[in-house]
Amino acid sequence: MKAFCLRFLKNRGAVAGLLMFLLVVLVAATAPLLFDTSPWMMAGQPLLTPFEDPAFPLGTDMLGRDVAAGMAYGAQVSLLVSLVSTAVAVLLGVAIGALAGYHGGWLDDLLMRVTEFFQTIPQLAMAVVLVAIFTPSIYSIVGAIALVSWPPVARLVRSEFLSLRQREFVQAAVVIGLRPLRIIFTQILPNAMGSIIITASLMVATAILTESALSFLGLGDRNMMSWGFMIGAARTLLREAPWMSILPGLAILLTVLAINLIGEGLSDALNPQLRRRGE
Repeated sequence: MKAFCLRFLKNRGAVAGLLMFLLVVLVAATAPLLFDTSPWMMAGQPLLTPFEDPAFPLGTDMLGRDVAAGMAYGAQVSLLVSLVSTAVAVLLGVAIGALAGYHGGWLDDLLMRVTEFFQTIPQLAMAVVLVAIFTPSIYSIVGAIALVSWPPVARLVRSEFLSLRQREFVQAAVVIGLRPLRIIFTQILPNAMGSIIITASLMVATAILTESALSFLGLGDRNMMSWGFMIGAARTLLREAPWMSILPGLAILLTVLAINLIGEGLSDALNPQLRRRGE
């Protein structure tokens, strides 16, 4: 663990990404303390520019709502949706990939055909259809993003299991009579966790982009402020009040960039041999 942390900290980009991400988490966690009023409430004069009024450091929108409050509460939605949907997608993908990779045969063929079916459909288009069918809400958004995100995890886990099940330690576990489920959880899965963690970190960034796109299209939860909704609501005033779109857009950009930098740092720390080979 110490060696992993040292390798991760040597990557300056990863450290910068981690600090940016922790800042977003801090803002999201303290949003109710920083802003005691709802981000949907009219708080001041409409269309105040950033820093024009000390009470509204990031200005106000066309209805007089505090842009800073919207940014803070939007961080909550982005983190909640991305982390929960990624966790569900990873669990589903690991389960399907593990079964296919370990057992092989007809079960592998069946599960991979199902996986390929989901991969043939564009993720955003499928998410839009699912959210529209089940009524836009935080639950339908999380479910839709999870349902379109699991196939890459399943294929990755399957390939890892196909490789690892031929190793000597797995064959030894089979010989001594361990049950397949125990072999999967105690012998194979721990050795595949590095690749799964790296993939999951990148999936969080994709989930943020997908949630923002859904909210931009008007398919977000109407009871929760989000960065995508803020951009979509301000698109008609892009010339008159560009900060209303630029600020949440920058928040999405920096958060996704931070997560990608963390993913790159995790990849280097978990697979130092690949980094040396690339150098």
